[in-house]
Amino acid sequence: MNSADHPRTGPSEDAQTLRSLPGLDDTDLPFPGHHRLREHLMREAAADGASPARARPRRALVLALSAAAAVAATAVAVGLGAGGPGGHPSAAPPQPDAVRLLDRVALAAQREPAPAVRDDQFLYTRTTGHSTTLTETPGGGMEASPSDASAERWVSVDGSAGTLARTASGDWTAPVNGKAEPTLNGPTYRFLESLPTDPARLLEVIYADTRPNHGAGTGSTTGPDQGAFVTIGDLLRSMEAPPGVSAALYRAAARIPGVVLVPEATDAAGRTGVAVARVHKGERTEWIFDRDSLRLLGERTVTLRDSAWGKAGTAVTSVAITGRGVTDRAGQPPKG
Repeated sequence: MNSADHPRTGPSEDAQTLRSLPGLDDTDLPFPGHHRLREHLMREAAADGASPARARPRRALVLALSAAAAVAATAVAVGLGAGGPGGHPSAAPPQPDAVRLLDRVALAAQREPAPAVRDDQFLYTRTTGHSTTLTETPGGGMEASPSDASAERWVSVDGSAGTLARTASGDWTAPVNGKAEPTLNGPTYRFLESLPTDPARLLEVIYADTRPNHGAGTGSTTGPDQGAFVTIGDLLRSMEAPPGVSAALYRAAARIPGVVLVPEATDAAGRTGVAVARVHKGERTEWIFDRDSLRLLGERTVTLRDSAWGKAGTAVTSVAITGRGVTDRAGQPPKG
């Protein structure tokens, strides 16, 4: 992978960003702090110049450490060898600035009150954004077309009533089977409550899912590290998790090799914040946070090189969280 796939921010830029965040300052570090699942085989093939298929699937939407803790988190990643918990040999350790930001985000999440929910209620999430579809034109070329991916979702707290969604066009999806066993890729609130709140244990649970699907010998081009990062982002974005689990998810992400800080990013609602990201196959998946509250604003995937998906710097998918809450009925937004 070329150097463009691993963007670095300059010392002054990172320092200014860290100073602007609550409790974040480079002076906290005993060394300079300026160092450096979904499967999308079709889009990666297009980016690499492979023969196109008739149609490409829509891009799935893929959400203060002390000085000693920052050093320890980095040392853990280095000491794991083979790139980290996922065993990817070429991935760099998590960037210290990203580790510190994720810990601040985790602390903020942990301070949030846990929602009082009943099994017969629904977790509501409203998002706005777009995704991109790549199709073959009659002349044999490729055309990228953005489409509105805004939606509302109602997820049954205990899963018994399934999940209902309304798309940007106003269409309703049929409720997902409420008898299906919840998983990391199809969670309920009660399932999230059952997850470990110890970051190391939680990350191992996530890798136990991504290694069989994206590890060595699977033929996957995603890899377990990127799969873990995407899985965590999906969990954080899809619904509001219990505070302790949210904090553990952010701290687990801080252990994934290749995680970096992006000083400025804009979500699909036009809100600007600071981001934590991971680069894979010429694309950077970003989780964008509000600079003041450190709440998750949204997520986007940016292409870092010219391809059929667009010019370098194009946000090929972007979603912003614009509403969350608890409601008694599917199809009914929370009151107030």
